[in-house]
Amino acid sequence: MNKTPLKLDPDRLFPVDPKARAFARELYATVKSLPIISPHGHTDPAWFAENTPFGNATELLLVPDHYVLRMLYSQGIAMEDLGVAPVGEPSEADPRKAWRLFAQNYFLFRGTPSQMWLDHVFAEVFGLTERLNASTADAHYDHITAALQTPEFRPRAILERFNVGFLATTEGALDPLKHHDKIMADGWGGRVVTTFRPDDVLDASRPDFKSNVEKLGTITNEDTTQWDGYLNALRKRRAFFKAHGATATDHGHPTANTADLGKRAAASLFEKCLAGAASADEQELFRAQMLTEMAGMSLEDGLVMQLHPGVSRSHNPKLHERFGPDKGADIPVAANFVDGLKPLLDKYGNAAELTLILFTLDETTYSRELAPLAGHYPCLRLGPPWWFNDSPEGMTRFRRQVTETAGFYNTVGFNDDTRALLSIPARHDVARRMDCRFLAELVAEGRLEDDEAFDLIVDLTTTLVTDAYRLNDRKPVSSQAAE
Repeated sequence: MNKTPLKLDPDRLFPVDPKARAFARELYATVKSLPIISPHGHTDPAWFAENTPFGNATELLLVPDHYVLRMLYSQGIAMEDLGVAPVGEPSEADPRKAWRLFAQNYFLFRGTPSQMWLDHVFAEVFGLTERLNASTADAHYDHITAALQTPEFRPRAILERFNVGFLATTEGALDPLKHHDKIMADGWGGRVVTTFRPDDVLDASRPDFKSNVEKLGTITNEDTTQWDGYLNALRKRRAFFKAHGATATDHGHPTANTADLGKRAAASLFEKCLAGAASADEQELFRAQMLTEMAGMSLEDGLVMQLHPGVSRSHNPKLHERFGPDKGADIPVAANFVDGLKPLLDKYGNAAELTLILFTLDETTYSRELAPLAGHYPCLRLGPPWWFNDSPEGMTRFRRQVTETAGFYNTVGFNDDTRALLSIPARHDVARRMDCRFLAELVAEGRLEDDEAFDLIVDLTTTLVTDAYRLNDRKPVSSQAAE
């Protein structure tokens, strides 16, 4: 295979019409260099706490990126050969050989967002000028790995280089947040914060639910065998996360179902779940009740809620058991927001002080459910296209289906939801380009004035996300505040 140039079209993703394209360029120029606000993601906080160099190209760009891994696995390539270690075991793969295997199969990503993001990283971050393939694999690997050993490519330096003004990681309710302690002690607590993800202590279908609730009681000094003690323990953990800079909670429930049981019924259901005697329907009812409880607690402490339903997680149980979370193939399923959220909205939907951001993989709900709901209830906002819908086509479908009903200002900008550090600037660049495209087309069609488009592109890039996650309300975070 011959070496071929790697070219990034400066007008990529802009409209084809010359007039609209020219205006999209003008819009993009105003936001291209604005700070990146990344309020929801899954990068490893240890990277920023320890600030040690990444070992090699495979460790940085291949192993953490489940988008890349799932495509390669779908073609019969073993996870182990790509450098992914089974749970509790070290990787036995040679990282260079894993990279070569990746490069040989890079053609699989043609036309996908993954190729667009990775080509952006290769060209813009590492200055590579040839496409990745079998003949360039070693040169790319050596170039990237050598760069990673320089101070300019340490994790904190990467955040500085790409003007990442705010980044939130995501940790389970029982996490001691030691890495965030170090981040705060080093004065980075205002830049890198945590997010409270309590699924480990809210989901009674998990085999470790009972032991997790016991641990919750131990670390909070509450009797979590009792309903009131359990709720108090959750409040304490929320406060602990908030002291570490958290501005939001995140909930990966399989559905958008909520419930509003009376105290006695809720306590009885909790006891049944804790005893392992709850049916699948009762476990779902408990998750539904806990979303409503979390909404009430958000009104108390001001943490923004994020809900990610409509996905069958770890659809491939054998892969999940062997390699852990995010390796077992999450698959979209239908979601019902109108009926599912009704109990929560009946109780809290008119409270403007509450912010509940809704995400979905079920695009059929955009115009039928999500846009009308967010276009009415003061507490609701729409999160951007999530996961493999955060692509040019997915972003276009989202804007076209929700804007007429919910407008722009019931959405929350863009968040990358990524585990791969260097995909952050690439994904935000795609989002900015696609918003410029959409606005330029509205202007070309006479549906929006020029000055409105220039206001909107800044709002879509920074203002909406800053407002939705209440970043302007944050107090300085220090290590003493978390003690």
